[in-house]
Amino acid sequence: MNQRIIGIFEESARVKTAFVRDNADRIEDVVRLIAASFRDGKKVILFGNGGSATDASHIAAEFVNRFLMDRPPLPAIALNTDPAVITSIGNDFGFDQLFAKQLAALGQEGDVVIAISTSGNSPNVLKALDVAKRKSMKTVVLTGGTGGKMANLADHTFIVPSTHTPHIQETHITLGHVICQMVDELLFGGKG
Repeated sequence: MNQRIIGIFEESARVKTAFVRDNADRIEDVVRLIAASFRDGKKVILFGNGGSATDASHIAAEFVNRFLMDRPPLPAIALNTDPAVITSIGNDFGFDQLFAKQLAALGQEGDVVIAISTSGNSPNVLKALDVAKRKSMKTVVLTGGTGGKMANLADHTFIVPSTHTPHIQETHITLGHVICQMVDELLFGGKG
């Protein structure tokens, strides 16, 4: 069992290393995009289902509260956190409208949307990306495997080179942390 445990960790590290080698320039572009959005008084809007919902909430909290340094709060919201909104939309319009309706209500031109789906095929995420495009929001997709239907729908797409959901999610949250740290350093200087 000991060797199996070590192997799982090593495979996770291998996936992250392969991902960052292929995406470092794109990560820098997204960091600059988000920092510019915050400077312009815009916000970051995140969403996903299941573990991706938790990642969306986690990243939003890092922006609103703090990541590594004390600094002013940054405007970010996860659309998967309000049970009254989620259940009313799900009940009245269907689960596939969950994020689209919220994005139509809360999103503005110039906001940055971060859509997270390990498969890239979540219907409610796809519908929200359509709303974001129509409202001229900047879109960032975090997915895995082949990227699914979301692969070509965003301004910036990050596809984790794995079909193993845990490794995809582990890479997504690491990416989220890196983005938070780099945005903080770009906006507020220094290192956390």
